Parts: sequence; structure tokens; C-alpha cells
Amino acid sequence: MLRAFRVVAFIEGITTILLFLVAMPLKYGLDYDALIRPFGMAHGVAWLAYLAAMAVCLPGKGFTIAEWLRTFVFALFPTGTFLNDPLIARRQEQLSRA
Repeated sequence: MLRAFRVVAFIEGITTILLFLVAMPLKYGLDYDALIRPFGMAHGVAWLAYLAAMAVCLPGKGFTIAEWLRTFVFALFPTGTFLNDPLIARRQEQLSRA
């Protein structure tokens, strides 16, 4: 289940980067806003999928409350899901060894 969560987190991180580094600069720099709606929608769906994946994939895997909070808070910032991935990968490795 943690592998599925990591995939969802990766997609959420990519959609955030696309929104902030492609769509928004085009809108505000070149007055081209055609990408805002589709990239924004993709990011919104990915964000909701991330929250759902947290609720489904993380329970029972030994995460502390602080790690749950970290996993949520890191998703609020661009590239945060990538910075949090080593934590999830370590837990995935621990569970596969057990």
C-alpha cells in the first residue's frame, strides 16, 4: 500500500510543479491563461487523491502522529511530497523486511 501512496504523492508533486512552474508563469508573464484551468483541475484531483491515499494507505503502518502531520504539511508546499518520500520509502523498506 505504501508503494501506491508514493505513486499518488509523486503525481501530486508533479501537478504542483506544472501548475507553479509552467501554467502560472505563462499566465502572469505572457498573459496566456489557457493552461491554468486544466493544470489546476489536475492538481486539485491529485491533491484529493493524495488525501484519500493518506487515509487508506498509511493506517496500520506504524506512522507516528508527527509523521502523519509531516506527511500532510509537506504536501502543502511545492516539492514537499518529494522531500517526504524518503520517510515513506524507509517505512516501506522496514515493512518489507518484517
